[in-house]
Amino acid sequence: MSICIYGKNPARENVRSGSAISLKVNPRNAKDPIVSEAKANHIPVEILPDAELTKLAKTAAHQGFVTVCKDYKTVDLEDIIEGAKQKKYPLVVMLDGIEDPHNLGAILRTCDAFGVDGLIVKTHGQAPLNATVAKVSTGAINYVKVASVSNLSNAIKELQNNGYWVVATAGEAKQGYEEVDYACPICLVIGNEGFGVSRLVKERSDFLVKIDMVGHVDSLNASVATGVMVSHIFSSRKGK
Repeated sequence: MSICIYGKNPARENVRSGSAISLKVNPRNAKDPIVSEAKANHIPVEILPDAELTKLAKTAAHQGFVTVCKDYKTVDLEDIIEGAKQKKYPLVVMLDGIEDPHNLGAILRTCDAFGVDGLIVKTHGQAPLNATVAKVSTGAINYVKVASVSNLSNAIKELQNNGYWVVATAGEAKQGYEEVDYACPICLVIGNEGFGVSRLVKERSDFLVKIDMVGHVDSLNASVATGVMVSHIFSSRKGK
């Protein structure tokens, strides 16, 4: 199967990563470097009017670029664990029921930016890897390994058996996120937009942490919380 992804930045990364089957652009972008790169990589290029691109993208906000891409595939959790073994301090992110594709796309972008070794999602009750997620991720979806698992508790057990400490975010936690030593293999758990991390996942976690806030709103968007946590973990490990 294939999907259509629109936008200039996603098109560039789809071409570079090799996930693009074909590239379609409007006449104004016929000489864009992305077109040259696609041709150099033997990716078919088609020049189409904006109206045709809008039909393919199902939106007029395509910026003159639509890529037809291979459907995104998930990997096994074992692939993520094995692939991160050469890292001194691996980091994986687990999502406990993220439903908004915009949040999932933004989280993928954060994971790519900070070198996260893999993303773990639920097979059911989770936003799928679709065109919206790909667009919001600005191409990061091509580079971050994603494992889809049927049971998060079993996944946590497997990670712990492989030396990972599991840190879940929870508003009721007593410990601040900056109080944990992240100089070890870490699985960071981010919960559902409305309900947070589920009870069973909290019980299976090694640490529950909160992000202290001083404003009038006492919660953060799931993708923003992921950015805060991953950035802190990345920074705290420097020099260790």
